[in-house]
Order: sequence, then structure tokens, then C-alpha cells
Amino acid sequence: MKRRDFIHYSAVAGALPFLPTGMMAAPATDAPKDLEIHVFSKHLQFLDYKELGKMVKEMGFAGADLTVRPKGHVLPENVEKDLPKAVEGLKLAGLEPKMMTTAITDVQDPVNKTLLRAAAENGIKYYRLGWFKYPESGSIVEAAKGYNKKMQEIARQNEEVGIYGSYQNHSGANYAGASLWEVQNILAKTSLPHVGCQFDIRHAVVEGGLSWKTSLRLIKERINTIVLKDFKWAQVDNQWKPVNTPMGEGMVDFDAYFKILKANNINVPVSLHLEYDLGGAEHGKKDISISRDKVYEAMIKDLKTARTLWEKA
Repeated sequence: MKRRDFIHYSAVAGALPFLPTGMMAAPATDAPKDLEIHVFSKHLQFLDYKELGKMVKEMGFAGADLTVRPKGHVLPENVEKDLPKAVEGLKLAGLEPKMMTTAITDVQDPVNKTLLRAAAENGIKYYRLGWFKYPESGSIVEAAKGYNKKMQEIARQNEEVGIYGSYQNHSGANYAGASLWEVQNILAKTSLPHVGCQFDIRHAVVEGGLSWKTSLRLIKERINTIVLKDFKWAQVDNQWKPVNTPMGEGMVDFDAYFKILKANNINVPVSLHLEYDLGGAEHGKKDISISRDKVYEAMIKDLKTARTLWEKA
């Protein structure tokens, strides 16, 4: 399928509430090779593993970023039993399982050790860690030193198992890693490539405003996965807050961002997030208040936008 045909079918899919199986979008194997986009499975937790693989393939994604965490697609305590099923669901659809999102911040926990080994055995290459949060009182500097020690332990465990961890920059009060300088310090003295940064452009712009390019320059050697999503500042209940939007409809300068990624040859797996209103799917709910087809529409539209912006940059 030629690129113009892919864009046409994606536009049609985004305009209609439903298309028969097999007609929703170009398969991932026909998509542009230079942007490997996996959909965050948090937004598809109303699907079982087999349905998940089928729909991810139909929509044109390279795979799914599986949620393997509390309230996720796979519960950590059931990882040995359920992760192989989730992986099989993706493989049956012809997809390569590669990414997962966890809540791991301590590899001394036996459940987390089992989780990482199971993931590596099932072919998962990259996983997002949980977040460290600063204590309400006490020294932030000392707390950060403790997070760095934990990350060194995580790096050693990752190397032993054969998997790569990613720490995401996340905006917000008390998040250790709201600024990329903090992420850099958390990752300091850890071995490459077994831990790195999951660079989230949305959170980088929320916290960095005009300086996100500097932050990207700072952390670029540590980036091993990235997140795509968008937002804008708006007044909510008389307070200015970041409000999530579909791709390309917010404040993120994707043209500048993608040009920097290309210029620095940053070509890593991508997780696409849809954090705007999707009837509860944006929060990982299994019972959603809109039709599933509306969720699929939004995903296809954001996927198409991401690829169009990448090609244009």
C-alpha cells in the first residue's frame, strides 16, 4: 500500500464510526519504517489478550505497550501465567511484543524480580519503570541520592536478566523527574544500555515551556523509548491547568521535536498515549461510556497524525 493510500484509508476510518475487520487501516508492516509506534494498552483494557492483538494490528500499530502493573492488562502477581497469554495474543496477530509499562521502583521485591524475568523470557525488550516521589519533608537532595542507588540496583538486575528499563520524565508536584536534570541525576552512574530515559514530550513541554529543547539535548544519549501525546493550557474551574488533546491539536511543537529526533538519529520504540476524554478508556477503565469504535477512531486518527507529522518534519 502506498503512503497516500494509507493516509486515505486512515482518514476514512477516522470519519466513520465503524469499518469491517481488515479495513480499518494499513497493517503495521506497510507503515513508514522510521517511526515504530506501539499503542499504550492502558486505553484498551476492555479487550482480552486475543482481541487486543487483533485490534492493534487492524489499526496499523507496530505493537502494544502492555500494562503489566496493578490494575493493568497483566497483574504483576499473575505475570507468569498471564503475560505469555498477552504475548501470544500479539504474536497471533503477527506483531512483535516489545514494550511494557510497570510500576517497578525496587528490584529487591520478589514479585518484581519474577516480573522482569518473565518479561525477558517472553521477548519483551523495554519496560517503563514506576516513578519515584519526593517525601513531603526532609532533604530532596538526599532523597535523589537514594533514587540513584535504587536505579543502579535496577540496572544490574536488568543486565542480569537481559532487558532495558526506561525512566519517564513526568510533570507534577513531588515527581522525581519532572525536570530532565532530575532524570539525568537519577540515571547517573548506571550502566548503558540497561537503563535509560523514556522521553515524554508532553511532560517536557509542561515543565520546560521554552527550554524543552535544552532538556532533550541534555538527555538525548539516554533515550531508549519515547512517548507521544499532546496538551494545551486552559482554564478549568478558574485555574490554569494542562488539558490533554489529540495529537497535533495542542501546544507541542512536533515539527521541531521530530526534526531534532531525526537530526540526532534517535530511532527508538514509540508508545502512543491518548489521555484526553475517551469515555474512561483514557484512564484504563474496562467499562467505558462510549462505543469501542469511537476509541478505535481516535487511535487511528492520532496514529495517522503522528506519521504525517513525522514525514513532514
